[in-house]
Amino acid sequence: MRLLQSLTRGLKALDILREADEPLRLTHIAEQLDVDKSNASHILKTLVAAGYASQNSSRRYSAVSRNTETTNQHSLTEVIACKERCRPALEEIVQMTGECAHLAVLIEDRVWYIDKVDSLRPLKVDHPIGSLSPLHCTALGKAFLAFGNAKIPTELQVYTQKTIVNLTHLNRELLETRKVGFAIDNEEFAEGIRCAAYPLFDGRGSMIAAIGISGPSVRIQHEHLKTFGTILQNVANKLNFQR
Repeated sequence: MRLLQSLTRGLKALDILREADEPLRLTHIAEQLDVDKSNASHILKTLVAAGYASQNSSRRYSAVSRNTETTNQHSLTEVIACKERCRPALEEIVQMTGECAHLAVLIEDRVWYIDKVDSLRPLKVDHPIGSLSPLHCTALGKAFLAFGNAKIPTELQVYTQKTIVNLTHLNRELLETRKVGFAIDNEEFAEGIRCAAYPLFDGRGSMIAAIGISGPSVRIQHEHLKTFGTILQNVANKLNFQR
């Protein structure tokens, strides 16, 4: 099994924080992980952004207590297992479409990109692993709103002229998303980018992740998103990620 090193180190860093009796310095964590301070800082900033760790005024880090039953979050162990299982599917999607494939999980009120396979084309979409994006205007986010237990944000922030900021309009789209089985982003988060996303479920029938295809609108017309939705559904079927 091929492990994603950054997530494996993130899990180890979280264990170090949880076992500590007091907040830890960056240098101490870097030594424990056997990495340089720059890499350790990136790992910790990702954990902080995802809500798994916090940094105090002395710039020391500690773990944040999380109740997975009430927040509907999956453990990092589950996230790593999901990533390992989906990696070949991401590679297959890129081979089939020529566009970028992403895998994301829900972190509080945002989606967290945990893996990706880039397009080989010069013009492509880039959502770095570890980055966070909003729910209401991304295909991955709308998949969690439609099929998971994510809540619609109280403030629908504007990102482009096509961002949906009307609650009635958004609820209507989520209803359509449930009907067709996949979510879309029609240049709503970033101008010139269209995306499609599909929900993935764990053995309990709970949505654990979303898998998506993203590309520039000069290549991806709105009608292409339906084809992408079908491709994602077929990939999920082969992975046995159905509810």
